[in-house]
Amino acid sequence: MTIATGTYTTYATVGIREQLLDKIYRISPEDTPGMSMIGRSKATNVKVEWQTDTLAAAAANAQLEGDDYTFSTPSATSRVGNFCQISNKRVIVSETDDTVLKAGRRTELGLQMEKRTAELKRDMEFTIFGSNTASLAGNTTTARTLGSAESWYTSNVSRGASGANGGFSSGTGLTVAATDGTQRAFAEAQIKAVMQSAFQNGGKPKIALCPPGQKVNFSAFSGIAVNRVDNAPAKNSESQLAIIGAADVYKSDFGNLTVIPNPQMVSRTRSVHIIDPKMMSMAFLRPFERQKLAKTGDAEKRAIVVEYTLIVNNEAAHGVVADLS
Repeated sequence: MTIATGTYTTYATVGIREQLLDKIYRISPEDTPGMSMIGRSKATNVKVEWQTDTLAAAAANAQLEGDDYTFSTPSATSRVGNFCQISNKRVIVSETDDTVLKAGRRTELGLQMEKRTAELKRDMEFTIFGSNTASLAGNTTTARTLGSAESWYTSNVSRGASGANGGFSSGTGLTVAATDGTQRAFAEAQIKAVMQSAFQNGGKPKIALCPPGQKVNFSAFSGIAVNRVDNAPAKNSESQLAIIGAADVYKSDFGNLTVIPNPQMVSRTRSVHIIDPKMMSMAFLRPFERQKLAKTGDAEKRAIVVEYTLIVNNEAAHGVVADLS
């Protein structure tokens, strides 16, 4: 195959316009399933406090006819709390960079603010469900931190050898991070034990929040068929069947669990949260705020700030399977 002598081609042409698509294709895990399903409320102080209570254990109760009443001292409520944490993201863009014509965005400042907002939400999801962090009151040199969800669980837990609960300390008014134990394989018996404990304590957890790898392990439980065949034809097909290799709902003896992988739980992959979203919420002292900062040079500065905490209505409504390999 040859071309005719003298044929002028694009390889020699000068001045061909570049083609750069007017799109930016971003791919990063942006989902925040935990925050998306729990409640919202307003904070009015840097420390948000609430009370928990419990009923006396059920017991035999038969009384004599005509008997005089006797009384027992009722148990007091417990006062617990969590500190509001300040989180922010910052952007500085030169005036020139924000002015020049670009593909895929109208302004560089707008693009960077959009990205920082998504990043801030991921940080918050990581803080609440992807970490094991004690609360901290803070001072002029140390930032306040909220106690993450895992630092609250004490009643309904499955831990590896030498693992220990953290929990809220009435003495300090702070939560304590759980102590990691020996890691072990994720097993169905661990889920059953936590669900039974929660049921006996009055809890009704509905959601299992899993690191992605533990979601795969969950679907491979021996109590769940490894291969499930959907006898209904697959969409857009008249004859093919779908082979299902995942479990999204687990039917236990004590209620159903919707199993949700959390992409922000990739740093701490050893814990699966068993939660009731109705018994957990976020309280905002300062909701998301975009701030235009003072101009000190030939650049535009912005910040996105949020001040929030986690409210765990009653930790006995939730649980954790910890120390997973």
